[in-house]
Amino acid sequence: MKVLILCTGNSCRSQMAHGFLQSFDPSITVCSAGTEASGKLNQKAVAAMKEIGIDISHHTSDSVEKYLADEWDYVITVCGGANEACPAFMGKVKHRLHIGFDDPSHALGTDEFIWSEFIRVRDEIKAGFWKFYEENLKMK
Repeated sequence: MKVLILCTGNSCRSQMAHGFLQSFDPSITVCSAGTEASGKLNQKAVAAMKEIGIDISHHTSDSVEKYLADEWDYVITVCGGANEACPAFMGKVKHRLHIGFDDPSHALGTDEFIWSEFIRVRDEIKAGFWKFYEENLKMK
């Protein structure tokens, strides 16, 4: 089973989703990529995942170009609001899904509020990807 998670920058939401899905079932091949990969991880996303025992600090922010020649069982986009362009994957894929989330890296306000947005979105990603896993991937 191969799953590719796509976002624009591949620094935050797709990285957290990647970490969760891999933690649910290490036998699944999970990759994440961005149409405009930032080349770095969002450190608040890394910290939010570390807080619950998932280490994504070793992940890399990769361009979707790296994965176009591969075949995927699922390609899942995680972009959020209407002002955000959702990437399209032009490679070989059996199932395309969208599970959207707000981008916590765009949050403005106090440090406490910004951190609370990372925690909120992290928890929403966990719930959304657990539901996807239970309904589509978990061996019954």
